[in-house]
Amino acid sequence: MADNTPMMQQYLKIKQELPDCILFFRLGDFYEMFNEDALTASKELELTLTTRDRGKPEAERTPMCGVPYHSYESYVARLLAKGYKVAICEQTEDPALAKGLVSRDIVRIITPGTVIEQSMLEEGRQNYVCTVFAEAGGAAVCFADISTGEFLAAEFTGPDAMGHVLNELVRYSPAEAIINMQAAENKEIRQLLTKRIKCLCQTGDGVFEPVGAAEQFRSHFGEDAYAKNEDKKNLIAAAGGLLSYLHDTQKTGLAHIDTLTLYTSGRFMELDYQTRRNLELTETIRSKDKRGSLLWVLDKTRTAMGGRLLRSWIEKPLLSTNVINRRLNAVAELVSNTIMRGELREGLKAIDDMERLIGRVVYGSGNARDLAALAGSAEALPGIKKLLAGAKSDMLVELADMDELADMVALVRDVICADPPFSVREGGMIRKGYDPEIDRLHELAENAKGAVAAIEASEKERTGKKLRIGYNKVFGYYIEMPRSQSEDVPEDYIRKQTLVNCERFITQELKELETQLLTARDRVTDLEYRLFFDTAQKVTSIAPAIRSTAADIATLDALCSLAETAAKNNYCKPEVDVSDIIDIKDGRHPVVEAAQSTTLFVPNDAYLDGENCRVTIITGPNMAGKSTYMRQTALIVLMAQIGSFVPARSARIGITDRIFTRIGASDDLSSGQSTFMVEMSEVAEILKHATRRSLLILDEIGRGTSTFDGMAIARAVLEYCAEPRKLGARTMFATHYHELTALENEISGVRNMNTSVKKRGDDVIFLRKIVPGGADRSYGVEVAKLAGVPESVIKRSKTILSELESGTAQTAPVISAPIDDGQISFGSISENRISERLQAIDLNTLTPIEAMNLLFELKKELQQ
Repeated sequence: MADNTPMMQQYLKIKQELPDCILFFRLGDFYEMFNEDALTASKELELTLTTRDRGKPEAERTPMCGVPYHSYESYVARLLAKGYKVAICEQTEDPALAKGLVSRDIVRIITPGTVIEQSMLEEGRQNYVCTVFAEAGGAAVCFADISTGEFLAAEFTGPDAMGHVLNELVRYSPAEAIINMQAAENKEIRQLLTKRIKCLCQTGDGVFEPVGAAEQFRSHFGEDAYAKNEDKKNLIAAAGGLLSYLHDTQKTGLAHIDTLTLYTSGRFMELDYQTRRNLELTETIRSKDKRGSLLWVLDKTRTAMGGRLLRSWIEKPLLSTNVINRRLNAVAELVSNTIMRGELREGLKAIDDMERLIGRVVYGSGNARDLAALAGSAEALPGIKKLLAGAKSDMLVELADMDELADMVALVRDVICADPPFSVREGGMIRKGYDPEIDRLHELAENAKGAVAAIEASEKERTGKKLRIGYNKVFGYYIEMPRSQSEDVPEDYIRKQTLVNCERFITQELKELETQLLTARDRVTDLEYRLFFDTAQKVTSIAPAIRSTAADIATLDALCSLAETAAKNNYCKPEVDVSDIIDIKDGRHPVVEAAQSTTLFVPNDAYLDGENCRVTIITGPNMAGKSTYMRQTALIVLMAQIGSFVPARSARIGITDRIFTRIGASDDLSSGQSTFMVEMSEVAEILKHATRRSLLILDEIGRGTSTFDGMAIARAVLEYCAEPRKLGARTMFATHYHELTALENEISGVRNMNTSVKKRGDDVIFLRKIVPGGADRSYGVEVAKLAGVPESVIKRSKTILSELESGTAQTAPVISAPIDDGQISFGSISENRISERLQAIDLNTLTPIEAMNLLFELKKELQQ
């Protein structure tokens, strides 16, 4: 290190402290990277790699690359997307005042979960960083969105604590997670974070040190908050650990985070990963796009804040009928008052993302444009309040009382000009007329020639001599006159230079003007920055009021969005109560209906209760609409519990504590689980956690194994769900095992429904209507024909089906004479005893294990 230049020594010392970060090292107008960071960044960002020390042998040169400081955000965003962390190293003193090497230090560490730059954030989605802390007997999880100041925490105890943590991680989908070693031992936690959510997951116990975490919690949220939660050791560790991590990365105070929101069970519906995925609440299963999801249908928001809040409502359905009905009443008033709704939505268009604007101001990364945008947004508030003045529903009446932030508007408009520049270090931010000194310096800088000419004219008049004012880089400004006139000059003239034909003088007034002209730009820039900083500090002092108003605007926007969707799509106001009844008349799937542009959606009724119709068995062919029908029922229940109108003629929804779905399955090859194993694991989790107030959506249970095994499992699951002493949950159960329809007459609370089909010759028409009773057949061959299976296969299928239905079909394949088709014929290598054994076997009664044993025995006989 001693052979390096002082600058490189400085770089290497700072880099040693942050080995896990790519270091952006400020040199002039560039952020430079060296050594391994340069090699990594040049590859990931496609930058030209160069070197220092060109005079040295190539092996000893220092690799380097750089990016312009004014456009660094796009490069940082690309590195974050690839899983890197970036440390920003800035000059911490003015180079003009520095003696020797300019001091530098880390001012911020940017990670996927600590981004506050607008260009790196998705405006309609929160960006969370989280901590997970687990100890024997319990676990806690904490989330923060530092761009908005949101801070949430929850603690769970008991044997299923980690299961609840998993569901919270799915709910909030953090961009970054820090977990302690014990939590890291949980395979499901790590797999969820790294594979499903695909966030940056870091493991370690450092930030969770008990004394340090407790002190962080106490100092940030105060003694009262600490005293109320002192017994929640895991929660204190998770929250304190997250605060410690944010201090380490932000290198500044966290004043924007001033409220701790504690999650309590019984407040929100809990939804697991599979349910959120299968119902496509915020993104589709295949493309992961918003389009095609429930959020896509409901999101008609006009502000980024409203969009984020509406997403949050969808992810957190409510369990309190009082809160739900408050939202429903507000939505109902907005639906009925079309003019008010339209004018409110038009007014909301003028409001920027106030939550993130004030966040940047508080963290010191905001600029004059952010202040101007805050003021401009607040200027729209009086008009919105006026529109809400006549509101009747409780929520709208409360929103009408929002703070107009008039003091903030007056402050910013007095100080900041209408169209400020992006940079706060180049001047041009302060409104003309606010500060006389700034105005004078601006005028001086803009009229330098005029000021010099004015002094020249004044001196000519005062001396009566022929003179002029000139300038050079050596002497600066000077007064020049012929030598013949230089003897009799005023006493304040100081001779500076004698030339052949002239003399040059300076005066105190001229030197002062020179100083003012040469330093005017620097002085005005410094004065403007100081005024901007003072203004930003004053705005920061009222940040809680700004956040409160921003929350009110977000709520109003989300309500207007639900109302606009309801009015546009002819939704109805559901009746939400504490009963166990789900009674939907002419229900429709909100997403499928919205996506259909040329055909009408066929509505269907749905009814479930805790007594006479706990379980509905739904039979019918594939493609006839069973899955759509079950999903739409689940979505209608969920929509009602977020306070939204629902796609139906009428709906009564008894509060549902959880929705479970088991729809479709695929092999989990990474963990060595087959389709059937995945299916059974999901069923096990559902039966373990469901209650009688849950809604279960079960599709084709038992299809991944032999017919009899699958049917036995499906029946046992049905009986368990229907039996009040075991579960008694409201359940929709789609199946192709028609034998299960007999349960309607054997088990109380079971009802049969089927998808109606119209058959014309060899063709079938799916009517998409769900009617009482069991299906008479599955129409599998007809569905195969619709899917494009070759005609020869269809004909052969019909022949085999006819034989099976008449009882004349053979239960084992016919062993025919060898055919030389290039493949080994089983008949040509089998002996008579093996053929006889195969013909005597009923394949439908074999379990997978029995079949494997049989194959092993046959192979062993062939090898003898």
